[in-house]
Amino acid sequence: MGGPCFQVSGGFKYTGSMITAPLPFTAVIPMRAGSRGLPGKNIRPLAGTPLYGHSVNQALLAGAKRILITTNIDAVIAEPPKGTEVFRRPEDLAQDDTPMAHVLKHLLPEARVQGVVVLLQPTSPLRLSSDITAAIAHFGQGQFDLVMSVTQADASVLKWGTLSGGRFLPLSDPSYCFANRQTLPQVFRPNGAIYVFEAQWFLNQGGFETDRIGGFLMPAERSFDIDSDEDFIRCESQLRSLTKNVTGVL
Repeated sequence: MGGPCFQVSGGFKYTGSMITAPLPFTAVIPMRAGSRGLPGKNIRPLAGTPLYGHSVNQALLAGAKRILITTNIDAVIAEPPKGTEVFRRPEDLAQDDTPMAHVLKHLLPEARVQGVVVLLQPTSPLRLSSDITAAIAHFGQGQFDLVMSVTQADASVLKWGTLSGGRFLPLSDPSYCFANRQTLPQVFRPNGAIYVFEAQWFLNQGGFETDRIGGFLMPAERSFDIDSDEDFIRCESQLRSLTKNVTGVL
């Protein structure tokens, strides 16, 4: 069954079914022109559309009330994708070492954002619109200040530690350093695809740090972060595979 057709920068069109999010939300898509690993990656075509366009479409399909792009890329600023609001990011907030929190502290007041915010980084194009709405539903339970997407990781990290003055300091329970890998508890890492929080909470907090973080589990095959040419090739193959089986993947 067909759904609405959306068009983003570069003429790409995608037909999919729009989902009603459990809470009204504003999507924020951050991207900058520079990248040490892969210059121009955010506007580089992936499966027929600029990389950032996948996040735009996912936000549209998830039912975002607003889609904000913060960028220093002139071409995107000059021709904003349909359905988005583009805000120019100052160059001092578009450096390799600029923390995301600083970018958001600039954008949220400027755009007068209120309510639920969903941060969608363009380098995670394999998330589904249903991942976004499910993460929002998890946040809506009211138990967490922040919900972020995670994926299962190698539990061997529990054996690791740091060195301080020749002393080994375990990252976790010291007994894990000597346990068989098969007996270690499951470990999960942030995959960078989705972050959900309240705008005013974030501004009051001044960042993401809190001890009330909820985790939304995503499978490894959709927990892909692009930072190299090889990543682009592998991700495009995975994306084409997913679109054969899932409606609304973009």
